[in-house]
Amino acid sequence: MKRQTRIESQHKEEHHAAAHEELSKEAVRDFATPEEMLRHDALHTPVPPKLAERLRDSIGSVPAAPRQSWWRKLLGLDP
Repeated sequence: MKRQTRIESQHKEEHHAAAHEELSKEAVRDFATPEEMLRHDALHTPVPPKLAERLRDSIGSVPAAPRQSWWRKLLGLDP
């Protein structure tokens, strides 16, 4: 019985070491700017379906702003 416990304990330690190594590989990521970190996070974090649906509904009810030429904005001319 003692041998089986030792084997189970050894197996758990190996599994824990492998999991820790995998986490440390992912954790070694250096970002130059906060914006870069946010972009990385946005690409790797899935949006929950209910939240995406609520966002689409919310954006759908807002009318689109009229587009203005960049040169009119630069010169301060209103259409």
